Amino acid sequence: MFSKAKKTERIDSEQREQYEYARQRIKQKKNLMRHFIVFLVGSVLLILINPILGYGENFFIKDWFIWAILIWTFIFLVHLFNVFVMNKFMDKEWEDRQLEKLKARQAERMAELQKKVDTELQLPKMSSEEIKKNELNNPLPPDVE
Repeated sequence: MFSKAKKTERIDSEQREQYEYARQRIKQKKNLMRHFIVFLVGSVLLILINPILGYGENFFIKDWFIWAILIWTFIFLVHLFNVFVMNKFMDKEWEDRQLEKLKARQAERMAELQKKVDTELQLPKMSSEEIKKNELNNPLPPDVE
């Protein structure tokens, strides 16, 4: 009841992974909201700079600020697409599936290489009884552990 030892709750690896994933998603959405706010403020400033202040009237493109806002809109939409659409398809589960596929391919390749080495070396095949006899006849020296 009055012990000085604090009871700390241990988080298992799966909960920790879910927590980190949630933090990452929150960070992505937060950055998207920042981008949106900067986009709105920047668009208003571009609109004010050109017609009201007269900056860029002698520019080679008439109403250049509209093109700048359209390009920025496209960049924002790509950011939005990455956060909400691409992340649904390529989330943690997708990464795990891809990792398992790669590990399976690597295991297949290792098996193929081992098979190739075995066929090239053509070591004599010994039964388990012969292996035991060899171990009994050739024990390891006492200083080798």
